[in-house]
Amino acid sequence: MTGDGTRTTASATARTPAATAPPEHPGAPTRAWRKRLLVAGIVLAALNLRPAITSFGALLEEVRDGLGMSGSVAGLLTSLPALCFAVFGVTAPRLARRFGPGAVVCAGMAAIATGLLVRPFVGTTAAFLLASGLALAGIAVSNVLMPVIVKRWFPDRVGSMTGLYSMALALGTASAAAVTVPVTDALGGDWQAGLAVWAALAAAAVLPWLAFVRDGGGTPGSGDGRPEERTAGQAPVLRITRSRTAWALAVFFGLQATAAYITMGWMAQIFRDAGVPAGRAGLLLAVTMVMGVPLAFVIPRLAARLPRQGPIVLALGVSGLIGYAGLYFAPAAGAWVWAVLLGVANCAFPLALTMVGMRARTGGGVAQLSAFAQSTGYLISIPGPLLVGVLYQHSGGWGLPIALMAGLMVPQMIVGVVAGRDRTVEDEAAG
Repeated sequence: MTGDGTRTTASATARTPAATAPPEHPGAPTRAWRKRLLVAGIVLAALNLRPAITSFGALLEEVRDGLGMSGSVAGLLTSLPALCFAVFGVTAPRLARRFGPGAVVCAGMAAIATGLLVRPFVGTTAAFLLASGLALAGIAVSNVLMPVIVKRWFPDRVGSMTGLYSMALALGTASAAAVTVPVTDALGGDWQAGLAVWAALAAAAVLPWLAFVRDGGGTPGSGDGRPEERTAGQAPVLRITRSRTAWALAVFFGLQATAAYITMGWMAQIFRDAGVPAGRAGLLLAVTMVMGVPLAFVIPRLAARLPRQGPIVLALGVSGLIGYAGLYFAPAAGAWVWAVLLGVANCAFPLALTMVGMRARTGGGVAQLSAFAQSTGYLISIPGPLLVGVLYQHSGGWGLPIALMAGLMVPQMIVGVVAGRDRTVEDEAAG
């Protein structure tokens, strides 16, 4: 994917020292091998950024019965990803400066593997929350560092690499939603084993990152340890909170995350309560998630070609509103259509990631904007899934929760249009 918009974004990046690719060194075969290994590491890491959430959503009813959870506690569990992403994501730039992004991502993958392996067998809701929090902390730091690693080490392929890891993220999300129930059935209906199997994928993701633990996170061919410290030192610290675009992007990120985690945590249950069998409900959730696989390539490229991303924001929002209306009036009859439409709406996530890269000119700016937008956004998204659980428990149905989901789509469209204006946070923070 090397469209004109991608080249424009890349050239804007390459004009600044903070975003310039590391200097070449002798040993081209070694550099090429390490770069391929880094690409494999990015893909494997992205595959692991959502299964901890969607595998739980597919087995939510079984987990609730097994641990004796109320609807409100289950809502807390569906809010836990956003809380962990907000709390731990903000630490990612500092950890990367100290240890290198490769070491942080490697540790993040290890935390995911450990948390996923342990949480099904702890036996209590509190311990399940703690083990889930460990896995989600690993996801949080990796969430923030993926755009930074791509912009820094692939400055001439920002669009294509963003599309690649967004596609891998969507693929991992959809796979966990689709196969968790069948795998659980194949394992004798043991929901604990059905959740634990995803630890193997996270363990595999640790391996390629081991090669980049010492050298600062995957600079091809450099052996001087901390390229990210050199570049970060050249980039001024922005007063990011002075930027209206940064705030608009943070709110847009938060509202799309709210919709995504409500969908991942509750949509399968909505279909099951409408009379759809559990296995088909998991497939419907998988359809919603898998829509991000092809669109993860299309949306970043299209967004990079447009000076303003507002039209894409509006198109995704309208798809979401129609999907929620379908869930309200005919959840079972049009289930496949609503799943597709909500999957299109959930592609606001790769759009948000693309806008993070476009709204900052420098690598340092992207790092600060990514941390601010994701941490603030995930903090904003915390109440949504919890409120859905409370409304569901106290109203006895899905009418009010679905109305809430649809209502939140309107401000998401408004702030997305603002975030999509042709602005940079460096200019606004300086002004």
